[in-house]
Parts: sequence; structure tokens; C-alpha cells
Amino acid sequence: MHEIMRRAFFILHIGILLAGFTGLFGRLITLHETTLVWYRMLFASLCLLPFVGLPRIGLYRIVKISLCGGLLGLHWILFYGSIKLSNVSIGTVCFALIGFFTALIEPLVFHRRISKTDLLFSCLTLAGILCIFSLDARYRSGIIVGTTSSFVAAIYSVMGKKMISADDSDMKDIDSRTTLLYQILGGFIVVSALIPIYLYFFPTTQQVAVIPTGSNLFYLITLASFCTALLYLCYIISLRHLSAFTVSLSYNLEPIYTIVLAFIVFGEGREVGTSFYIGISLIVVSVALQTMRTIITKQVA
Repeated sequence: MHEIMRRAFFILHIGILLAGFTGLFGRLITLHETTLVWYRMLFASLCLLPFVGLPRIGLYRIVKISLCGGLLGLHWILFYGSIKLSNVSIGTVCFALIGFFTALIEPLVFHRRISKTDLLFSCLTLAGILCIFSLDARYRSGIIVGTTSSFVAAIYSVMGKKMISADDSDMKDIDSRTTLLYQILGGFIVVSALIPIYLYFFPTTQQVAVIPTGSNLFYLITLASFCTALLYLCYIISLRHLSAFTVSLSYNLEPIYTIVLAFIVFGEGREVGTSFYIGISLIVVSVALQTMRTIITKQVA
């Protein structure tokens, strides 16, 4: 396989490993999900600024990147909302549906036929999810919000791919770090505007305007630096060389890491039986098949 492809897959899986820890912070950080995401984007922007600065790329391109960042912020709010409505395992398993949604959305955006193979791989993932958890009525709200989160994440993934595509003359000269900075910084502004709307539909008695201290502050800084700035830099770099579907499907490994960590760290009270291992195996097989298919396709090309 070409060296660039090998490097892209390596960077992709470094990002997935970091992503495996993000769900845990939804439980560790006791702030409301909107507050958590607001500070996550603020701190991530502050982490990136010293290394990237504020390159001049034009207002139109900044707005375009910022709107994509707004989708990312909305996905995060819904993702952590799902975790707080249910638990870490439910929230992260619902995220695995991103591959299914991407298989439907990407062909529409790039004006090509829906791939039956992509849908097959996605259905393997869906079957894996159903094997891992029965849709317990106690977690209905968390599952609905988590599914919506994965849908928004799929839109973000596809639009991000379209935005940084090599064929897009508006964006191809912008490096990955600059793209990430304006995405997070612009997303922070968009999220600030979205929070009142979110609270209107999902009212809460928990205080939202909070200054983090103690463990919350430590976890937020860790989340923003390693599991945001570094993670999404890996994500953007991998998207330059891999399809949005391949990247999204590969991120189905994230719930596996997170669920295992949640069992160990939080003891979420789940008996791991045969169905768990069957579900995990189906998700891993779907990722492996898509990776092999991508490698073979690139070698033939």
C-alpha cells in the first residue's frame, strides 16, 4: 500500500484511540452538557492559537469552516446529553450509527449512487449494536438523543470532507491546523448562539453559567488538549486521503474502547455475555472489511 495511505490509516487510528476516552469525560465532568461543550471548544481554541496563530484566509472561508464547526459543537452537545440521560455505554454505542448515516448522506452530497457494499458494512455495525444492547425503555431518551447526535456527526463528516476535498479550490490551500483552529473557534461562536435554543427544547434545573474548578477544570483541559485539539487534527488529516465513509466507519471502534473503559472505571453494572462479544465482533469485522476494501481499491487504482 502506498506510504501516504499507510500514514493516513495510522493517524486515523491514533485519533480513534483518543476518541475512546471522550465519552468518559461526559460522566467525569459534572457540568451540564452545554457548559461542558462550551468550555471544551474554548479551551481547545486556546490550545491551538499559540501554534497556529490567526492566518488570514478570507471571511467567506472562515464562515464556511465555522458553520462546519457549529455542526461539530451540536454533535458534542447531543452526545454528552445522551450520556447524561442514560450512561456512557449507551451514548457511545449510538455514536456507531454514524457509519450508517454517512453511507446514505455521502452519495447524496457527492452526487453518486448509494453503495450497496457500504450499506452492507453499516448494517453489520447496526446488527452489532443491537446485539450489544437491547433497546431498554429506561434509556429511550438517551438513545433518541444519541441517534440524533450520530446523524449530526455524519453530516459534519461529509461536509468536512467536501470542504477540504482536493477538488475544492476554495479550501485546498489551507493546512489542517488552520482548518481545525477556525473550525473549533468558529464552532465555539455558533455553539454560544445555539445554547439558548437547546435549553428551550431541553430545559434543565442544573446551573449552566458555571466557572469550572477542581477536577472539572482538570478534566476539561485534558479533554480540550488531547481529546479535541490532537484528536480532530488526526481526523482532518485522515479525511484528506480517505473517504468520509471509511473514516466514519473506522470510528465505530470508538464505542468498543469506551465501553470497556466504562465497565472498568465506572462499573456500569452490565453483565458481559455472549451477545456482547458477538456485537463487538460484528463491528470490528465491518471496520476490517472496509479497510481492506479501501486498500485493495487504492492498489488497483
